[in-house]
Amino acid sequence: MPRTSPFDGLRFAFGTLTVFPVRVTRWDREAARGGMLWAPAAGLAVGAVAAAAGLVTLFLGAGGLLAAVATVAVPAVLTRGLHLDGLADTADGLGSGKPAEDALRIMKQSDIGPFGVIALVLTLFAQVAALAQAYDASWARGAWAAVVSATVARLALTLAARAGVPAARPEGLGAAVAGVVPMRGALLAAVVVAGAAAAGSAAFGRYDVARTVLAIVLALAAAEALLGHCTRRFGGVTGDVFGGLAETAATTALVVLSLG
Repeated sequence: MPRTSPFDGLRFAFGTLTVFPVRVTRWDREAARGGMLWAPAAGLAVGAVAAAAGLVTLFLGAGGLLAAVATVAVPAVLTRGLHLDGLADTADGLGSGKPAEDALRIMKQSDIGPFGVIALVLTLFAQVAALAQAYDASWARGAWAAVVSATVARLALTLAARAGVPAARPEGLGAAVAGVVPMRGALLAAVVVAGAAAAGSAAFGRYDVARTVLAIVLALAAAEALLGHCTRRFGGVTGDVFGGLAETAATTALVVLSLG
C-alpha cells in the first residue's frame, strides 16, 4: 500500500464532500480516514463561499432575507445537493415504518416521498429564517453563522465516521467511511473546531463565545441523536444518513446562533 500523506486526506475530503475541482487519487480506508478527519476543513471552505455570497447580496442592496437565501443556496450547489438529498431519503426511510431492509430499499429509490419533502421544506425554511435574523443583526454575524454552521456540519460527519459505528450496506460511500476515524482523532477534531470557533467569536463579545460553543455542542448532540436512531433503525450508516447528519447539525447551529 502506498504511503499515506495529508494531501490524500485533503483530496478525499474536498473531492467527495464538495464540487471543488479536486482529483481523488486514493479510495482506500487510509485515505478515507484522513478525508473524514479533514472534513471540517471542507466545511470551512464551503461556509466561506456561502458567507461571501450572502455579503455580496447585501452589498448589492438586498435585505437580510435574500442574503440568507443566497447563503443557503451555496452549500446546496457546492455539494450537488447530496446532503439535502440524503436528508430527504433518510426521512423517508425513517418515516416508512418498514423493517431495515425495506427502509434501505426505499432510501435508494430516486423519488422523494412525503416525509422527505416535509424534512426538506422545514429544514430549508429554518436555515433561511435563522440566517435572515443573523444578517439583520449585522452582516458580520450572518457571515459568521454561515461559516460556523457549514464547518460543524462536516464535523458531525467526522464524528459519525468514528470507530464502532457500522455501515448499513456493504457498498456505497457510507461503507467506505464507516468506522475509519479513531475515537481519539474524532474527539480531537471536535476540540479543535470548537476552540477555533470560540476564538473567532471573541470578536463579537463574551456572550457570543458562549453562544457559539453552545451552538456547536447542540448541533453535534442533534446529529448524534439522529445517528443513534439511524444506527438502531437501519443497522448502521449510509451515505444518505451522513447527508442527513450534516443538514441536521447545520440547521441546529444556525438556529442557536440566531437566538438572542
